[in-house]
Amino acid sequence: MAGQSGAPILFVVNPSSGAGKAGREWAVIETWLPSSGLPYEVAFTTRPGEATEIAQRAVLESRPVVVAVGGDGTLNEVVNGFFRNGAPIPTTSKLAMVPLGTGGDFRRTLRIPVDPKQAIDVLRSGMVRRLDAGCVTYQTSDGATAVRHFINIADAGLGGDVVYRVNRGSKRLGSLTYKVGSGLALLTYKNKPMTMVIDGSTHELAKAQQVVVANCQFFGGGMQMAPSASPTDGVFDVIVVKDAGKIETMRGINDFLAGKHLDNGNPKIELMYGKRITVTSPEKVRIDLDGEDVGFLPALFEIQPGAIEFITPR
Repeated sequence: MAGQSGAPILFVVNPSSGAGKAGREWAVIETWLPSSGLPYEVAFTTRPGEATEIAQRAVLESRPVVVAVGGDGTLNEVVNGFFRNGAPIPTTSKLAMVPLGTGGDFRRTLRIPVDPKQAIDVLRSGMVRRLDAGCVTYQTSDGATAVRHFINIADAGLGGDVVYRVNRGSKRLGSLTYKVGSGLALLTYKNKPMTMVIDGSTHELAKAQQVVVANCQFFGGGMQMAPSASPTDGVFDVIVVKDAGKIETMRGINDFLAGKHLDNGNPKIELMYGKRITVTSPEKVRIDLDGEDVGFLPALFEIQPGAIEFITPR
């Protein structure tokens, strides 16, 4: 389905994703990819932000397929190449993913195969679906205002601290990286007062551990934080973890991994839905988008329904 229009598929490869794991795995893929019959080109990234620039050039040319090769951070950069000034760029380009690297959370919702051969086969055999994207206006570390998109999950509070730690450490532990980072962040994290406005309705949180704005279901290395979220329903699932303590959070971790944390009637965890969410705090609260630590509250999260065409398994 991808090779029909003749122009080659563009693989945007982040070789340093997953502490260099993606680069090593891509070298193996390149031993058999030429014999697959798919016309393709490869662009390797050398620095943060470059995947966005590469993808944006391809999207402006309406290259048929742009494939993010790496982890969720690489995917986030490529996703941002499909947007400019907060709006989707008019294009016929489709997005796809070959998951190599650390997180691999986005792929779980869409059931994109972990096996590279199978993931690349999806480019041929898959179907195109219009996915929602999130547009976030937030504060950068130097106090400026910035806009960035996400496709999986955004988070304010504890998750922002976890990601900040993970992205400054080594990712050699693979999926364990997030579990170790979560444990370390939880030990020092203090719940913060936050105010949420969801589609015009205000919610005052005297103390909250985190506010999760979910387009898809999984984050943090396999935690099914938003078990009912769908990237095609035009609405965010908003999960609020209120003043939960360290010990009860550790005890409940298996429920989060299994997506059962909303089943127990826990008054400290609440699920809401919304299209436009603002979150503010009098304290400094980190946010992350798709596992990238980008800045701080205040933040505005807006859904852009069907903003991006993605090749998914059938």
